[in-house]
Amino acid sequence: MPSFSLATADREQVVAAALRYVRDGSFFAEMKPRIAIASESPRLDSLEDNLRYLNGEIRPLLEAMGFRCEQLDNPAEARLPALFAERIEDPALPTILIYGHGDVLWGMSGDWKEGRDPWTLVEAEGRLYGRGIADNKGQHSINLAALRLVLERRGYLGFNVKVLIEMAEETGSLGLADIARTHRARLKADCLIASDGPRLGANSPTLFLGARGTVGFNLHCDLREGAYHSGNWGGLLANPGIRLTHALATLTDEKGRIALPEWRPERIPENVRAALKKLKFEKGADDPEIDDNWGEPGLVGPEQVYGWCNFEILALTSGRPEAPIGAVPPSARATCQLRFVVGVDPHNVVPALRAYLDARGFTDIRIEGLREDFYLATRTDLENPWAKFALGSMEQTIGRDVALQPNFGGSLPNDVFAEIIGMPTLWIPHSYPACSQHAPDEHMPVTIAEEGMQIMAGLFWDLGSPGSLNGIAKT
Repeated sequence: MPSFSLATADREQVVAAALRYVRDGSFFAEMKPRIAIASESPRLDSLEDNLRYLNGEIRPLLEAMGFRCEQLDNPAEARLPALFAERIEDPALPTILIYGHGDVLWGMSGDWKEGRDPWTLVEAEGRLYGRGIADNKGQHSINLAALRLVLERRGYLGFNVKVLIEMAEETGSLGLADIARTHRARLKADCLIASDGPRLGANSPTLFLGARGTVGFNLHCDLREGAYHSGNWGGLLANPGIRLTHALATLTDEKGRIALPEWRPERIPENVRAALKKLKFEKGADDPEIDDNWGEPGLVGPEQVYGWCNFEILALTSGRPEAPIGAVPPSARATCQLRFVVGVDPHNVVPALRAYLDARGFTDIRIEGLREDFYLATRTDLENPWAKFALGSMEQTIGRDVALQPNFGGSLPNDVFAEIIGMPTLWIPHSYPACSQHAPDEHMPVTIAEEGMQIMAGLFWDLGSPGSLNGIAKT
């Protein structure tokens, strides 16, 4: 691991300035107009808000730092453009790519506690509340603000930076892969440095190197048109709810262990398992109790959620649950999701399921793939020199161990950067598992904002220090 023993006065001062930026209200002031923009990407008329965020908030910030900016059209959905920016100090220097997304899910006005408005940033009890403060406006804003502090202090960065802010992440990053393929040469960099998702815990600064993938699908059992009186037809007509639940019950055992071998990796690599054994979950006040006997036998805690796969039934309906009647229903439906790690072929998940169900007599179950719930699994090598560099810098700044996750349990469009463009990927999250993203009362603890600013300012300072990247190959 690289040593940062030359903790110069300048480095200490830029880290101190990063802490002041949060404590003196500057972060709050910059975030307030960004949170006020209701950039809900699922909303069909969101284009104006998306452009307000990109061109009214992010473009001026970057142009003031000497970036050249350009809006990139989304070939898959015109209302969800992206912003590309670059600042090239010297083509011979290393180049990083910073990614973020300015879109959010629905604000859910009226459902927030204390009468809070999702589009009005407020601070209460050590938390900043507002839609997008954690996912993801606040996180990429921290990174850009830290970059600006380093530039102001040093007068230059000492490395090249490209920035990509998309507005489609909450719709499955629709079109992002197309944008990456079209502009691959322009987006090419030596390393991705981004922030999204949660830390391991509120008090655990984290570096993760990839993400699990997802394959979402609906299972349908459509047996006939219309419902039939259960007193007249019960026992004569097959019940689709029974058929579907029996089919679902074959996919795992009673404790959630996945039955299909194509849905599991052969094993967890030894270096990955060793890293996972070092991780410890933090118990939050509102966290549920973990079911230790659920999932793959022999795996505990982080090994289960970061090192393995899990199958979930997200929704299950038959008939009319809100108003049941005495009739055999015509159909049943389950919305399902497989989260998987590197080592599982995502393109074989549905074909393997089709063969599995057919072999067990469930030819009446129809599979419908969900395009918006499909991500590839990725994982940068734990021994990658960029990962070691970042880990050393982070620990130098905060003075304690950083949780190194081979990948995190959720899904991100990390495959766009790792596979399509091609680069190592580093994710340094400025959120935590109980942040209520996608729900009412989304928030970011002020302490995480403070620590995130210090970490990123220290990292960007170290990246530009003469000789700091010796031995790290340029792409």
